[in-house]
Amino acid sequence: MSVFERYLSLWVGICMIAGVLLGKAAPGVMDTLRSLEFGSGSQINIPIAVLIWLMITPMMMKVDFAAIRGVGRRPRGLFVTLVVNWLVKPFSMALIAWLFFRVLFSGWISSADADQYIAGCIILAAAPCTAMVFVWSHLSDGDPAYTLVQVSVNDLLMLVLFAPIVRYLVSGASSLVVPFQVLLYSVLVFIVIPLVAGVLLRQWFVRTRGRAWFDQVLLPRFSSVSMVALLATLISIFAFQADNITGKPLHVALIAVPILLQVYFNASLTYGLMRLFRVEYAIAAPGALIGASNFFELAVATAIALFGPESGAALATVVGVLIEVPVMLSVCAVCTRTRHWFPEPQGVLS
Repeated sequence: MSVFERYLSLWVGICMIAGVLLGKAAPGVMDTLRSLEFGSGSQINIPIAVLIWLMITPMMMKVDFAAIRGVGRRPRGLFVTLVVNWLVKPFSMALIAWLFFRVLFSGWISSADADQYIAGCIILAAAPCTAMVFVWSHLSDGDPAYTLVQVSVNDLLMLVLFAPIVRYLVSGASSLVVPFQVLLYSVLVFIVIPLVAGVLLRQWFVRTRGRAWFDQVLLPRFSSVSMVALLATLISIFAFQADNITGKPLHVALIAVPILLQVYFNASLTYGLMRLFRVEYAIAAPGALIGASNFFELAVATAIALFGPESGAALATVVGVLIEVPVMLSVCAVCTRTRHWFPEPQGVLS
């Protein structure tokens, strides 16, 4: 692992603290950055968009959609992953968030805040993890080829399912109205553009310089760009949310409860179904991690686009960032200690 991967929790923690301090020390600068949009009414923040492009595009370059052709040889792992990600995860999060914010936490949270937090949790759960899955799969000794297939298929489905699921569930679980046009802008800016750029760049570099050079030379160089952009994105997110984080510490703690519950529920469900269907460990572990983790960069950017950088929805997605790394490391630890539950491997996917 790289130094970044080895000390991931430390870097994330430092960026969170740095972002909050920056937001409190330079509120005027943050207000100016928050006001920068792609056209009037788009609500797409330019600094966040640029950083996410720099972060996601190199990671999208790793995705080889040609690998999907080989999934028919071992379809059970992908089937479980897709069922949990798209038929269970967003809907279970909507139910859990509604139960906690509307019923169990109603004495501490206003109705307006509850709507925002429910919306943020739904947006978080509707975006399956893309970028960090490769890290989690590596840490849990997952099959990298099959992980690539799972990520590739999820990315394609996200193009068509993310926007309608978010709109339907947010409108159904809260009194908020989701501007569908803004949601489509978010999908275009934060999914389509980096995905297309990554695919085209991958094809061009492989064709002109060869696959070995692309994998062994170029990707490691681009990886540093992606990591720097990730850290800068985290600093920006926490700087934008500095007042919310420091002004509502109780709300931050309360928001973490349903997100934690949902993450462990989906990880356990996916892992359990993988064992039930006798899927080998190297596929089961990444599947559980994909089912548990979220594409938090997309979620935060979408919440900011829909409701503003200081909104409760954005705060809820930021809390998802806050707990993502330690929670996923704990899931990795559980998976590696229980690998004996699964049948012997049948060979990697080619």
